[in-house]
Amino acid sequence: MLRVGIVGTGMAGRFHFDCLQRVHSVPIEIVGATSLRAESRERFAQERGIKAFSSFEELVAQVDIVDICVPPYAHEEMIVLAARAGKDIIVEKPLTGYFGPPESRESFRAYGVPRETILAETLASMRRLGRAVEDAGVILGYAENFVYAPAIQKEREIVEKSGAQILRLIGEESHNGSASTVYGMWRYSGGGSLIGKGTHPLGAILYLKRIEGLARHGRPIRPAAVSARVHEITRLDGYEDRGFIRTDYDDVEDYGFMHVVFDDGTVGDVVTSELVLGGIYDWVEVFANNHRTRCRLSPTNLLDTFNPAGEQFRDIYVTEKTSSKEGWSNPAPDENWTMGYQPELQDFIESIALRRQPQSDLELAIDATHTIYAAYLSAERKGAEVDIQGTEQLT
Repeated sequence: MLRVGIVGTGMAGRFHFDCLQRVHSVPIEIVGATSLRAESRERFAQERGIKAFSSFEELVAQVDIVDICVPPYAHEEMIVLAARAGKDIIVEKPLTGYFGPPESRESFRAYGVPRETILAETLASMRRLGRAVEDAGVILGYAENFVYAPAIQKEREIVEKSGAQILRLIGEESHNGSASTVYGMWRYSGGGSLIGKGTHPLGAILYLKRIEGLARHGRPIRPAAVSARVHEITRLDGYEDRGFIRTDYDDVEDYGFMHVVFDDGTVGDVVTSELVLGGIYDWVEVFANNHRTRCRLSPTNLLDTFNPAGEQFRDIYVTEKTSSKEGWSNPAPDENWTMGYQPELQDFIESIALRRQPQSDLELAIDATHTIYAAYLSAERKGAEVDIQGTEQLT
């Protein structure tokens, strides 16, 4: 019996709990949860029949697996403490980042801070947490759900079994703005669209190139360089706000683009923004030397429904970030499955039980985080390419 404790009782904590309850073949017990706000953790625990822990340290002492579902500014400290206690770890994306000097974090704003400094501090953070995980011999599951989405996993099978060479990839995650109250402030989220949304399609793209390399050469193909641009479209003087797109960002971008060059010379592109209406727009397209695949994560076309009156669907979940339930829509029959959340938690629990590395592991987490913060440096340099070779030295 593996005992699991959830840290964070927001949206991620809620769907992690739901998915953990559906894990099969490995016996687990969700012991309890904790968060900074007593009211939130007490309500979360009471509704689910589990224990509310008053502190992170108290929870860690009572579990085998620490499931970290809090904003990224707290990830490094929690990963290190859990690893030193000998606990296996599940951590939401992004892995870590730069959130300002600890002594002045509450007033930190990223404007004017050299991106070279931000990249260097992020690399140092990854070295510290990577060393803690390695020294403790614990397993870390990086909760990048795109990796586990059925569409991406089918493409993995195609690449492995056909011996495909992937020539280029392109992917996107966009919608009309995060529901998180702290998103839009660098000191909590570590950036804007590139890190908050771009990490998803980037994670899938890096994963598929890793799979290709392992299948064809016995070693992963990894990112070597990146060029990028970021923009603050909703803060342009000429932007006309009609109330459908979130605009209350502080010091982060609302649009980003990354062009990744891999160590075999092939490429991948990522588009991400807060400027898209109609729900979450998630997809990855693969162009290989023997096939082409379009992976649609959201919306899917498994179900079409027409609703002439929005009030009829008031208590019916359609899909994440849908602005209106009137007219035609594509409800997600099981979003935890189609978006990869359920198979993600299944793989993590099985990997911990069998003492093997999960498909989305620490190495993939470090590659993705390194690439994104190198992209911020590139954007500061108006798109000049930034070398990211040497990522393997962080693991």
